[in-house]
Amino acid sequence: MNDWFTIDKIDPKTYIISEYRHWEETHCYLLNGTERSMLIDTGLGICNISEIVAGLTDKPVTAVATHIHWDHIGGHKYYPDFYAHAAELAWLDGGFPQPVEQIRKYVSDRCDLPKDFDLNSYEFFQGKPARILYGDEVIDLGERSVKVLHTPGHSPGHMCFWEAEKGYLYTGDLVYKGTLTAWFPSTNPEAYLHSLEKTAELPVRQVFPAHHSLNVQPEILIRMRDAFLQLKSEGKLHHGSGTFDYGDWSLQL
Repeated sequence: MNDWFTIDKIDPKTYIISEYRHWEETHCYLLNGTERSMLIDTGLGICNISEIVAGLTDKPVTAVATHIHWDHIGGHKYYPDFYAHAAELAWLDGGFPQPVEQIRKYVSDRCDLPKDFDLNSYEFFQGKPARILYGDEVIDLGERSVKVLHTPGHSPGHMCFWEAEKGYLYTGDLVYKGTLTAWFPSTNPEAYLHSLEKTAELPVRQVFPAHHSLNVQPEILIRMRDAFLQLKSEGKLHHGSGTFDYGDWSLQL
């Protein structure tokens, strides 16, 4: 087994595939249905995630990224059947607003890279999705369905994925314990608030983030929404207003 990845089992048909040897501590999620499987994010692309996935499902796999950032689409090269949001298609066709040299620095910083990994060969994935998403679609996996929620803020086409039957919410970079990023030009703090308001209304039983601690309780959705609302009321919900610490998470604007 490739020791780059750590596998955790949520239930008999749902797995977490994590990359703890990188500072981002990225989590991907494999959802198995009776007809096909869905892989939410494909990680950094440092090692071959498809080899791990193949040991956890015998169904065809569709990859669906929460958003088109380097640490969420690194393994897309193994999945020609992938979906992406309409707002970020340009990032898959040469329009990502950061150079590959900067992305390689992100990859190498504070990371226990495999000895045979060639950093100079690392590329930002480019490709054409098999399906374009806009939000509110329901993806049928066979006796299991997942609703697409368009939740912009961290990025224009950011998506969360909601399994109402299980109460599972896969939050990508919208919600996690750590420093939430909302200061890049491609982020939108006001949209971020609206997305938190949307997710805070759901009857969530378990939150599954894309980074860091997996011990994230649903109440954090309310706390984050309320913190954003407070910043807005103080006139601080905009780029350049600073970093705000809330204990188990913080926000950089």
